[in-house]
Amino acid sequence: MPELVRSDTVRGVATVTLDSPPNRNALSSALIEQLLAALRAAEDDSGVRSVVLTHTGPVFCSGADLKETAAAFAAGDGSAAGDGPAGTPPAGRLGEVLAAIWSSRKPVVARVAGPARAGGLGLIAAADIAVCTADATFAFSEVRIGVIPAVISATVLPRLAPRAAAELYLTGETFDGARAAAIGLVTAAVPASELDATVARYTDALGRGAPGALAGAKQLLRRGGDIDTEIDALTALSMRYFGSAEGLEGVRAFREKRDASWVPQG
Repeated sequence: MPELVRSDTVRGVATVTLDSPPNRNALSSALIEQLLAALRAAEDDSGVRSVVLTHTGPVFCSGADLKETAAAFAAGDGSAAGDGPAGTPPAGRLGEVLAAIWSSRKPVVARVAGPARAGGLGLIAAADIAVCTADATFAFSEVRIGVIPAVISATVLPRLAPRAAAELYLTGETFDGARAAAIGLVTAAVPASELDATVARYTDALGRGAPGALAGAKQLLRRGGDIDTEIDALTALSMRYFGSAEGLEGVRAFREKRDASWVPQG
């Protein structure tokens, strides 16, 4: 199996890198497995004080692997979403990754040097701190392919201003790093030349916190909801949309680079 996720630890910072640029770091089953393994390793390593989630290539993450998800539904495997990893399409496993980041005892910093779409925004929102370049672009593109941003809502909606969430969920329009910071999706948007220094400033600050206190502070920030239960319900909802007539048509249109059948013509 190709290495799609790399991990390296230096001075207490575990850098976990999505390394599948040919498909824009889409969350395939293989990448999800490797990402979960890297996150578990960082969680279990007492020498790791914080985790940086980053990427190679120009795109941070394009969301769930739609080709693999469509193939799973075509083969009749989409209904397996609630039955565990075997046979589950990538869109049905996105919640596992979000929960791993959200519930980690170690602070997670997202380093975003390029575009993110759909499920990729869920990863960013799940991180405790997120820094992007000012020219990075984002979109909740789900409605344009006949599905909804269900699973990622578990991490996105606690971050976003409600009016912005309504606008961006419903329109699917693209927005830039400055808007992402203004609405709460990211902590800061900076010039590309300042991205690494800004991330390092945050990891240095996190290194000054006591590990137990950092874990306790994260628990305070996560009070008021059981993310695992919420993600299970949202995953089931997401799979219903992916398996619907609109979802199947939307994904097919996206892959064929054409307008979906519901887009007005003329």
